[in-house]
Amino acid sequence: MGKLTKNQKLALEKIEAGKSYSLKEASALVKEITSTKFDASVDIDVRLGVDPRKANQMVRGVVSLPAGTGKTVRVLALCTPDAEADAKAAGADYVGLDEYIEKIKGGWTDVDVIITMPSIMGKIGALGRVLGPRGLMPNPKSGTVTNEVGKAVKEVKQGKIDFKVDKSGIVHTSIGKVSFTPDQIMENAKAFIDTLIKLKPTTSKGVYIKSIFLSSTMSLGIKIDPKSVDEI
Repeated sequence: MGKLTKNQKLALEKIEAGKSYSLKEASALVKEITSTKFDASVDIDVRLGVDPRKANQMVRGVVSLPAGTGKTVRVLALCTPDAEADAKAAGADYVGLDEYIEKIKGGWTDVDVIITMPSIMGKIGALGRVLGPRGLMPNPKSGTVTNEVGKAVKEVKQGKIDFKVDKSGIVHTSIGKVSFTPDQIMENAKAFIDTLIKLKPTTSKGVYIKSIFLSSTMSLGIKIDPKSVDEI
């Protein structure tokens, strides 16, 4: 194991080994143990009592974070001409159709989210090889395939994120930045966890929320007591 830095030692001193913190405590502590010179992301990892290999236990959804993500999200709206004005007014960074489909075929993927319409999915299906590996393929379940393109763009810009459980039963996502206040971090984390609870598969037996950890980029993970979420 490499030698610990001064900041790492200080962080270890602030986290009590084996202790589960309340969500409120962890939201303040994650700021204290972060020493990066840049505005680090605040991440949450939730281990669920599900078997992702079974289709009826796949957990996937979207949540609008009350305090936003703290990130600048680049949005491409692939839509018909009649929806272009709404997409632009909502803040889409790129708006169009055929010209962008050709750019993507050529390898261009300089965006964070792609929003499109059901009537266009036939054209976009051919882009799966480019968009799929990058997690950019529009999906009705994440709200990125809709006839209300303007509304979808606005929601993404304001802090709507999508997530899904991985093959090991963990849902990992970023819920803000270290520059957020403890209350903003707490509100975003609670909104995310509450959404996970609402999405609990009926086939999931036993303990559903097995563990919750809050961390920032390059920081230690802080264990959260799941019961504390209900107390907020």
